[in-house]
Amino acid sequence: MAGKVTKDMGLIEIVQNHPEALEVFAKYGLGCIGCAAARFENLEAGAKVHGVDPDVMVEEINALIEANA
Repeated sequence: MAGKVTKDMGLIEIVQNHPEALEVFAKYGLGCIGCAAARFENLEAGAKVHGVDPDVMVEEINALIEANA
């Protein structure tokens, strides 16, 4: 699963490596880059704070990565 996003990855790490993830973050109301918590939160924590299933986000981000590969 090299190059794929997991829910344990940091939000900033995801955006730096896969900018297309911003589309999914925006869809679910995660303004991750502007949030101070983005520096230390992983995707799972950020998603749960916003009431979003982190597994759904991971699936959608990874689908975008594959589509753009």
